Amino acid sequence: MKVSIDPALCQGQGRCFSIAPAIFDFDDLGNGVVIGDGTLNAESVALARLAQSNCPEHAIFIEES
Repeated sequence: MKVSIDPALCQGQGRCFSIAPAIFDFDDLGNGVVIGDGTLNAESVALARLAQSNCPEHAIFIEES
């Protein structure tokens, strides 16, 4: 599974980073970005889904591999 953030939708609310700082970070403008290539392991899937459900802009996407 992989997680990504649509930069056109993200408005930098920061909920993703607050929930899963090992998966998400911020760019120079304060918008969310995924750390690394977005590949999720068994532990991080639940956190990524929680961040996705808490994103007010619905900018987080999780792809099944």
